[in-house]
Amino acid sequence: MALTITQVDAFTSKPFGGNPAAVCLLPAPVDAAWMQRVAREMNLSETAFLVRRETGEFDLRWFTPAIEVDLCGHATLASAHVLWEERHLPQDATAVFHTRSGRLSAELRNGWIEMDFPAEPDEPTPAPDGLAAGLGAEPAYVGRNRFDYLVEVATQATLERLTPDFSRLAEIDTRGIIVTARAEADGIDFVSRFFAPRTGIDEDPVTGSAHCCLGPYWQRRLGQDTFTARQVSERGGLVKVVVRGQRVTLSGQAVTVLRGGLLA
Repeated sequence: MALTITQVDAFTSKPFGGNPAAVCLLPAPVDAAWMQRVAREMNLSETAFLVRRETGEFDLRWFTPAIEVDLCGHATLASAHVLWEERHLPQDATAVFHTRSGRLSAELRNGWIEMDFPAEPDEPTPAPDGLAAGLGAEPAYVGRNRFDYLVEVATQATLERLTPDFSRLAEIDTRGIIVTARAEADGIDFVSRFFAPRTGIDEDPVTGSAHCCLGPYWQRRLGQDTFTARQVSERGGLVKVVVRGQRVTLSGQAVTVLRGGLLA
């Protein structure tokens, strides 16, 4: 019998926006090499695999086309969306996930999915060799957390004009590079883009886990805890962020665009 695999656009309310993720609910644990092959076949920034525990909670793993990752926001949002939409959970139930980054959870509130994630604040650090040349812009600030470099540039216009040299960025030893700036539009606090050529993703459309770093960073910069953020990739997406000490709440919407059977 074919396994159902569902493609969901996350951090958007409209098809073909936000960040696409594939979600596969497995009847039992499977080999990581098989999951990696499926993720390579799907060729999306992340494919999520879930296994239900006897408690009704779920084990959750995320794979890019190249590697397994430790934390992924948009594929977690997509997973929660699928669990409610396909009636694996009642819509008033909390989706609980056990992951490489600990316990994560999601709740559906007024059409938005609210996820409880760990805060991943950065620390100031010298710019690595090749960063400015790879981005094509001079950083106003450089920080780093356990996953990524964080770069602030002078303006939103500077951020939007970036045409990175991905071969240079791939030489930097990091999962990815978050680039951010103050927003220039009303109702938006900050904007960002995310580049991760080293993990097989030149530019990720909307990166939930990056906002675990962006939230604490802009909390320090702006002196507030609650933000509306936009990732200004070609597809684009909206993320609401609330910083709560060592945790952050990330909120977004999602829409299913494809459902099929996995035969191999």
